[in-house]
Amino acid sequence: MQPTAFETMWQRMERTAEALRRNNMEATCVKSTADVVPVVESLLHEGDVVSNGGSMSLVETGVMDHLRSGRYQFLDREGVTGDELGKLYRDAFSADAYLASANAVTDAGEIFNVDGNANRVAAIAFGPKRVILVVGCNKLVADLREAETRLETMAAPANTKRLGCATPCRETGVCAHCQSPARICCTYTVQRFQRQKGRIHVILVAEPLGF
Repeated sequence: MQPTAFETMWQRMERTAEALRRNNMEATCVKSTADVVPVVESLLHEGDVVSNGGSMSLVETGVMDHLRSGRYQFLDREGVTGDELGKLYRDAFSADAYLASANAVTDAGEIFNVDGNANRVAAIAFGPKRVILVVGCNKLVADLREAETRLETMAAPANTKRLGCATPCRETGVCAHCQSPARICCTYTVQRFQRQKGRIHVILVAEPLGF
């Protein structure tokens, strides 16, 4: 990123971080993907029970590899299906820490997420003692209207392509508000002010991550 563009993006990240703090959430700004794992490591304790929601951002930053390092009791869902997967989804509610990303974060410090099975948004909202969200600068938006536009024109179509879902947006690249059995945008949540101060910690990264 060109230096003046980076400086401007960094300023926006810092404003967003301050807005998150006003909403009783914690926030850390980092300059690159290489800075993410050290922050995550500082927020976890060896032996913690940890779980995660599906997230390309966690993969791209090396967080998934870190969770599989053996330092934690990781509820790893890779390759798990059926009833066993459902159990892992429910076990996540008792985890010490839950890691995921967000579909968007607004200038007002609101966290916008959309889910298909709702296991990810449910765990972010309630259950795990701590929630750590890794969010690239491409997911910063002005408001919830822009967050929804971003979902419908980027996040949902890109994820349906990645997952091979038989939905209209996979073919057209834009949401059709479908009723397809394969629809992935079923449950919408917004985290605003948090009663439990600091339970949610957002790591804002000055690089684009995920969709």
